Amino acid sequence: MSTKVKVAGVGMIPFTKPGASDTYPVMGETAARLAIEDAGLSYSDIGQAYVGYVYGDSTAGQAALYGLGMTGIPIVNVNNNCATGSSALFLARQAVEAGIVDCALALGFEQMNPGALGAAFSDRPSPLKRFFKERKTLQQVDKQAPDAAQYFGGAGKEYADEFGTRTETFAKISEKARMHAANNPYAVFRNLLTVEEIMASPHIYGPLTRYQCCPPTCGAAAAVICSDEFAKKHGLNNAISIKGQAMTTDYESTLSARSLRKLVGVDMAKSAADQVFEQAGVGPQDVQVVELHDCFTTNELLTYEALGLTAEGTAEKFIWDGDNTYGGRVVTNPSGGLLSKGHPLGATGLAQCTELVWQLRGDAGLRQVEGATHALQHNLGLGGACVVTMYSND
Repeated sequence: MSTKVKVAGVGMIPFTKPGASDTYPVMGETAARLAIEDAGLSYSDIGQAYVGYVYGDSTAGQAALYGLGMTGIPIVNVNNNCATGSSALFLARQAVEAGIVDCALALGFEQMNPGALGAAFSDRPSPLKRFFKERKTLQQVDKQAPDAAQYFGGAGKEYADEFGTRTETFAKISEKARMHAANNPYAVFRNLLTVEEIMASPHIYGPLTRYQCCPPTCGAAAAVICSDEFAKKHGLNNAISIKGQAMTTDYESTLSARSLRKLVGVDMAKSAADQVFEQAGVGPQDVQVVELHDCFTTNELLTYEALGLTAEGTAEKFIWDGDNTYGGRVVTNPSGGLLSKGHPLGATGLAQCTELVWQLRGDAGLRQVEGATHALQHNLGLGGACVVTMYSND
């Protein structure tokens, strides 16, 4: 990356179940204020703002940020499905790297309804029309199961059929998520669950049971992004470097390869990760902590291999050897991830960023990954977008 870019401050509010949160303007304003205060700056220092949310009216970003001040800066509203928060981060980073502004804000929030995700508009074609058509040719449609679970559950079954993966292996990921979330005061689900309890929860689709699916959640998170020069000028000595970042969208293989795994974005993830490793000059073996998009346990397993954390076909051993948790090779989702921390769509990418910044600062409390110097973030949205980001505390 030509211009060195830093994360100067982060902020996040505790995630909650739908109906228990403040309204989105309050959540958004609070998270943004926390990030700006964390950086030791004021809202007047912000040159541009990028605000992500999926379910909301246009200019909701302005409604959230006007509580901090009406300074006339550009405020851009962003929607990229579940990759929305990291898409806002990507745009803020681009603006700073390009020298358009010295300091930008990325904010994400979501005020969700209970239940599985559904289409907001029934009077027009779905953006996932091509994906649904391809999925129907690859597996039977279950009218009782949530749509997203059929995509990711089917992808997990496809993987398990090829490599002989036990269903308990997917449940083991959820057990790990609950164990990590128990130490996260921002997480929705902090109670421990065993593999047996997870397996015994209601069956959803393929290898997935209820406790292997992320919950609808409300919340907000934010990050202040600035140039290295700006950080030095303002004495921001606690800033974390963005060493590499890439956003990818779907390739022809997504729809032509006749694979449910490719349909849910493994090629996007691999390509974005490869670009980031090249930019950063480090590989997956140099990463100590990862926040990845575990919307379902099956996607976490697939993502281990897409990001190069373990070789193709070895994810099951990686999991049972404990290489995905404390004491293993790389700690994945110390926050509890989407499975246990929660998944407010627009906030997720920035919540991941916040966790990793805390980890690299040594501010993660009981979740702290000792000796962490490099952290990797993966955020995915069907339809599709994938953002991978590498952070460093150098």
